[in-house]
Amino acid sequence: MTIKETTPEEVAGRLNKGEALNLLDVREQDEWNEGHVAGAKHIPLGQLDMRLDELDPDHEFIVICRSGNRSGMACELLSNKGLKVVNMTGGLLAWTDKLVRD
Repeated sequence: MTIKETTPEEVAGRLNKGEALNLLDVREQDEWNEGHVAGAKHIPLGQLDMRLDELDPDHEFIVICRSGNRSGMACELLSNKGLKVVNMTGGLLAWTDKLVRD
C-alpha cells in the first residue's frame, strides 16, 4: 500500500492561501503543548484506535508528527481503517511557518 505524502512547505503554502485542511497531529500532549499548527486536531498515536469516531471518513486528513515517522504509522493504521490520509514528511522538525500554543 502506498501512502500519499506532502511536505511541510506544501501544507504551509496551502494554509497561507486560505485553504481549509484537515490536519491531524499524532504527537504526545507535551509536544503538542510546545507548539502545533493552528486548526490541527490532536489525537496522540497511542489513542487513535480508541478515537476513530472523532475522524470523519468523508474527509482527507494530513497527518503530522515531530519527524514524519509516527505520522507514517498513523497513516498506515488509518488507511487500513478506510480513512483517506496524507503523511506530512519531515514533520514539525521541517516546519518553518508559525506554530500556536494553547
